[in-house]
Amino acid sequence: MINTSFKPDTEVFSSSLLPRHWTFDNYRTAWNSVPMARMLTNSLAVALLQTGTQLFTSILAAFAFTRWTFKGSSLIYGLIGLTWLVPFQVIMIPNYVMISSFGWRDSLMGLVVPNIASAFAVLQLFNTFKSFPRALIEAARLDGASDWKVLWRTIFPNLRSAIASIGILLFITAWNDYFWPLLVTTKMEHSTIQKGLQMFMSSEMNLWGPLMAATTIASLPVLVIYLILQRQIIDSFVKGGLR
Repeated sequence: MINTSFKPDTEVFSSSLLPRHWTFDNYRTAWNSVPMARMLTNSLAVALLQTGTQLFTSILAAFAFTRWTFKGSSLIYGLIGLTWLVPFQVIMIPNYVMISSFGWRDSLMGLVVPNIASAFAVLQLFNTFKSFPRALIEAARLDGASDWKVLWRTIFPNLRSAIASIGILLFITAWNDYFWPLLVTTKMEHSTIQKGLQMFMSSEMNLWGPLMAATTIASLPVLVIYLILQRQIIDSFVKGGLR
């Protein structure tokens, strides 16, 4: 991808490991052909908001399931797990109709609100919260702490690394999402970077050089996150596989 992004059109299909004639024209074309800066900002806003809301709702749900025993809790937990198995294609039309009726097409609300909860995060955090020592919770309760304070002052600080690991996976998933932004947004200035990549592909021809340049730009934020937090990302995959 990076190799091709620096190749001129005449060398795109060559088998050489490195470009014979390096050029930045593909990056200039990619940046000027679509509102790249605006779409990157949109993608960042959507990914951050979606990750934040998913973590918040998942933390509350996991805490409720582990802290209290109430009638029907196992059934509700099972239903949340079953929603994880439902393909997005099954719910995309009802979601789209609802978003359209609210007037949220081509808006940040339309991109984020349908994804404010994550069954995957609830299931992962449930196991994490379940392993937290109940003695510490009872000690906090004896000190007069409310459930809200127990959650945010006792449990959350001690499980911050596990929550951050799940947050990284949620961020990457939100950043790479393509189909929902394609469905909800019609204007390029309201779209995310993943939809912008489609502009370099058509039934007649693909602009491989600019496409690879745009894809490289779109991959940089996630690549930087991975390089900085690769241990936490790998740990989250390992823990998720073991559970």
